[in-house]
Amino acid sequence: MSRIVWAVAMLGLTALLGRAANAAEIKVFTTRAVATVLDKVGPEFERATGHRLRITTDIAIRLVQRVQAGEPFDFLVAAPGQIDALIKSGKIIPNTHTGLVRSGIGVEVRAGASKPDISSVDAFKRTLLNAKSIAYLKEGQSGIYIAGMLGRLGIAEAINSKVTRPETDIVSELVAKGDIELGMVVVTQIMTTQGVQLVGPLPAEIQSYITFDAGVSAASREPEAAKDLIRFLSGPAALAIIKAQGMEAAH
Repeated sequence: MSRIVWAVAMLGLTALLGRAANAAEIKVFTTRAVATVLDKVGPEFERATGHRLRITTDIAIRLVQRVQAGEPFDFLVAAPGQIDALIKSGKIIPNTHTGLVRSGIGVEVRAGASKPDISSVDAFKRTLLNAKSIAYLKEGQSGIYIAGMLGRLGIAEAINSKVTRPETDIVSELVAKGDIELGMVVVTQIMTTQGVQLVGPLPAEIQSYITFDAGVSAASREPEAAKDLIRFLSGPAALAIIKAQGMEAAH
């Protein structure tokens, strides 16, 4: 082996050993919107950094409750206001609050079913009034918004008897199984669930964009590794997947 080849090999080995020495396990608490992105690009992040991701997925409010109860974590994805509140309570490092992604709310039906008309607010209202069953989340940003929106449209009471509001993030799964005819949830969930199809986004006049932000735990043992993950999710490799899953960067 020539001296040059040997030197190059040693440099590569040194870099590899250095990366391994700095490798960390990152405990990630995330909503489904970012979990599906990590499912695609997480392995690339792990290869590039040597870090390992340990991902827990749930609706943001329950993740926040776990954080407030003192459960250890390194990286949290939640609503902007929830991150701000955790900063005020000393749970999140202030300068790590970062907007990651945002998604509009969409309407879904089972794959292969005919798509109802939601091309206008009036058409959307008629579709909901005519639907046999409807689901949207009980909690979470989209569920809270939809409940208020239906009230403002004046149809909440008329459709109440056929509405299911699950406490876990399973609206799309219920539609895919045929248990629910019409689902309303963030577009990204529809785009990443087999067995459902997107009818379309809510009409522009009543649309709301749901934002998912990140923050690093003030008690994290691996804050720099968690910051690496924020930078990665804000970079080009993640952006392609974010767009493919029906979202856009929030920053």
